[in-house]
Amino acid sequence: MNAAPLLARVAEALSKCRLEAVLIGNAAAALHGAPVTTLDFDFLFRKTPANLKKLKAFGNSLDAIILRPYYPTSGLYRVVNDDLGLQVDFMSAIHGIRSLASLRSRAESLDLGGCSLLVASLEDVIASKKAAGRARDLAVLELLEKTWHEKTRLHR
Repeated sequence: MNAAPLLARVAEALSKCRLEAVLIGNAAAALHGAPVTTLDFDFLFRKTPANLKKLKAFGNSLDAIILRPYYPTSGLYRVVNDDLGLQVDFMSAIHGIRSLASLRSRAESLDLGGCSLLVASLEDVIASKKAAGRARDLAVLELLEKTWHEKTRLHR
């Protein structure tokens, strides 16, 4: 399955709603060339009243519902459209990353169908997975680090 068309729809919806978010996790790593797969898209965003309204507009633009699958103080919002096979998680905090501003300053902008999508640097994805320390994050670290070393070697 090619996730590019679905990710382009997500980028378009983010742009349309003017919701600033940075793609993180395995989806970001895959866009950097890491041989990983994922079934969802994870984003870091700033949880403000204005952004929560934008998040609702984002969900509406994708005919999706917004769920709070974990304790409300966790800051996780899950946007789901089962017909599209779409799951987009928005988090207000992640392990190993100080702030959205710091993540954004190192992120790369990717053009998807005329819409810009901010993608976390591979170094930040690695740092976050190390800091989280979950088994599923640690399982992909070797692949991510090999990809980072290869990208670094090629850019020299």
